[in-house]
Amino acid sequence: MLGVATVKTSVTELPESRVRVQAEVPAEEVEQRVAEAARQLGRQMRVPGFRKGKVPPPIVIRRLGREAVLDEALRGSLSTWYADAIEEAGIAPVGQPQLDLGDLPGEGQPLSFSIEIGVRPTATLGQYKGLEVGRREPVVEDRQIDEELERMRERFATLETVERPAENGDFVVIDYVGSVDGEPFEGGTGRDQLLELGSGRLIPGFEDQLVGAGAGDERTVELSFPEDYQAAELAGERAQFEVTVSEVKAKLLPELDDEFATETGGFDSLDELRADVATRMKTVEEREIEREFEGAVLDAAVAEADVAVPEQLVHARAHELLDDTLSALERQGISKEAYLQIAGKDEETLAHQAEPEAERALKREAVLAAVVEAEGIEPTDEQVADALEPTAERRGDSVGELVEQLRKADRLERVREDVASRQALELLVREAKPISVEQAKARDKLWTPDRAEEGSSSGQLWTPGS
Repeated sequence: MLGVATVKTSVTELPESRVRVQAEVPAEEVEQRVAEAARQLGRQMRVPGFRKGKVPPPIVIRRLGREAVLDEALRGSLSTWYADAIEEAGIAPVGQPQLDLGDLPGEGQPLSFSIEIGVRPTATLGQYKGLEVGRREPVVEDRQIDEELERMRERFATLETVERPAENGDFVVIDYVGSVDGEPFEGGTGRDQLLELGSGRLIPGFEDQLVGAGAGDERTVELSFPEDYQAAELAGERAQFEVTVSEVKAKLLPELDDEFATETGGFDSLDELRADVATRMKTVEEREIEREFEGAVLDAAVAEADVAVPEQLVHARAHELLDDTLSALERQGISKEAYLQIAGKDEETLAHQAEPEAERALKREAVLAAVVEAEGIEPTDEQVADALEPTAERRGDSVGELVEQLRKADRLERVREDVASRQALELLVREAKPISVEQAKARDKLWTPDRAEEGSSSGQLWTPGS
């Protein structure tokens, strides 16, 4: 097993919050990776005198040429060496790097490469302790409690078969067979499917054409698949569905009374249930207020600080935010192409829209890093372990195992930095002085009359449902 690469670095600061990292991988590390690449290649080679998969690295290198094997080694190792170089240089990178490999090393020679990349800007702190920041009080209105009780009724609703035509909000049990140009297609057939009319679960237009159908009715549903439909062979195609309705079911909501309170929550009365809902909603509201207050305190510290954020750096971070959004949507089954089509914008336009959010994030990170330095914040190993405990629990590992994994992957120091930033934020919040929202608004109008105009656009990325 290969050990952690020891990459030597030197850092040159450039204008516009950029740096150049000159990195050198020791010759012995390069040769170790070349030998490993040769072993991998040798497993696929047939050489007279050797069993398949057992060709020694020197023979592989002689057969293929050192340059070809070195190229394979670089493809497999460069990302690790890059990460090691960034870690060794002690920088917080922003955006895509410009990597220059230069001349490839000869046998027994070290590998040199350079990285030019944007870095987190530095902040000159102003006042960051004792900041007066608006904090609202938790309020739970009767309307909100009523809405939550209605959601509870929906969860405990039952279905009852009815002898009447289906209406929006009803459920129908259907069989269907779909075809395009008279030919059935994969996934176009269903039996005994329970469908809520008006739910929007199926292709637009399908549910609408079943409104008014009764048990035993047969209908031909005609529609076009959306242009961004996930099955590319059906996208934009005109289809017909032969649908048979076997049952119509109405949704029955339970009465909102003492019996409902007893059955759903074990309460003696509806009043007790309402009180419990109010308490739970207030707890959620208090947590939301805490998050809001943290952000407001940090933004207040940013407003007091001097942070220069170059435009190029902001745009690079905006692309990172967009990439994070696209990756999250991909995990939910929404492709980048589908997202861009729904949004009606290209990546560059979306990145520009995210620039206000990106600038705010960079300034916040810079201020927190400056507070960490000013206060000499150094998380202990125990505090780092505590921060990793939820992740370890989700993965089924012990905290010790996770710490060791992160150490081997050269990621433990980044976790330590995140914990330090969190501790810096907790310090800011602990030292802040909450004032009423009315006072905060009045002071904002007095001190920063242009803030309303600056904040007219959130700069946040559009996502489905937002």
